[in-house]
Amino acid sequence: MSIRRTSLENVKIDRIEWARLTGERPRKAGCNSRLGEHGLHVRPPIARITTSDGASGIGFSSISREKAEAIVGFQLSEAFDAQDGVTEEYQFMEYPLWDLVGQLKQKPVYAMLSGENGDFQAPCYDTSLYIDDLHLEDNAEAAALIASEALEGEARGHNAYKIKVGRGAMHMPLEKGTQRDIDVICAVRDAVGQDATILIDANNGYNLNITKQVLGGAAEANVYWMEEAFHEDARVYSLLKEWLNAEGIQTKIADGEGGASLHLVNWAKDGLIDIVQYDIFHPGFSRWLELGPELDAVNVGTAPHHYGGYYGNFVTGHLAAKVEKFEFVEWDHATTPGIDDSSYSISNGYVNIPNLPGFGLRIDEEPYQKAVEENGFIVNA
Repeated sequence: MSIRRTSLENVKIDRIEWARLTGERPRKAGCNSRLGEHGLHVRPPIARITTSDGASGIGFSSISREKAEAIVGFQLSEAFDAQDGVTEEYQFMEYPLWDLVGQLKQKPVYAMLSGENGDFQAPCYDTSLYIDDLHLEDNAEAAALIASEALEGEARGHNAYKIKVGRGAMHMPLEKGTQRDIDVICAVRDAVGQDATILIDANNGYNLNITKQVLGGAAEANVYWMEEAFHEDARVYSLLKEWLNAEGIQTKIADGEGGASLHLVNWAKDGLIDIVQYDIFHPGFSRWLELGPELDAVNVGTAPHHYGGYYGNFVTGHLAAKVEKFEFVEWDHATTPGIDDSSYSISNGYVNIPNLPGFGLRIDEEPYQKAVEENGFIVNA
């Protein structure tokens, strides 16, 4: 059904459906510096809201049955403002709402944000290079394994790769694990070539001295960003910045995923952080629409985190229509029955975002309804 509306008035939400879907990655994701194996599966919670005249919007939401029963029957104008987007009271289901408005207006979300139509792309990176090598004793063999995984990403269209590091934090003896981190970074660079972008993420598994050792030891690999080197600390970040400048190393400092310190934006404005990575789901899309331009004004990059959320693959790139210094979409590849994501593709390091209403995703009815029956709910007004 194709529905075009110029007004959001008198649009009533008559039905809310919800289910947790299960998707599968191409291979198991291994460890990071502080956690064990992340596994094969992703489990995004997907809601669908349907209006009284049959239009619907879908998207990530952790809404409960009780909450759905309390709000079903609400007017879209209560939840979405044409000027400001999703109202604060309804941001727990902002993605289905943005998608619905896109369906009603027959515009992609990126076009609603920018006022422009046409083809749209956003840069992305392969986030699948986890610590998959702990079963190997030899560092060279381990580095070759991770390099081969990077080439799998290259075959899927990637040209930027994030490597999990911090093996010496708990999984390996410190000296050997740190050297293996360096060897892996250099092996991936050799495999993907000098034109590719390499990012590294320690998940707070380093301290200042280890960060220096790794970035110095892998200097020829030209690491673009160092993510979550250690727990957010303005003093230590200032020392790292001083060292990077003194050494002539261009690596940027990225943070904001884990502890997500509320001070991080101020530190970024003070020049200690180059790229902010708050999650795309929490604080969410609406907060990023405010924060991204605020970071633009002080020349700080935007790169929302979403690993494990699957749905973030597709919605994050729409922010690039609003945020000038948008850096990358984090791409956690998976196949998820219940969601038809075939309109999206990756080529030459970019997500090709479809010129379709809303976020350009569709429900695949049979597996979605099966999931609703098994673990979800349907609430009618």
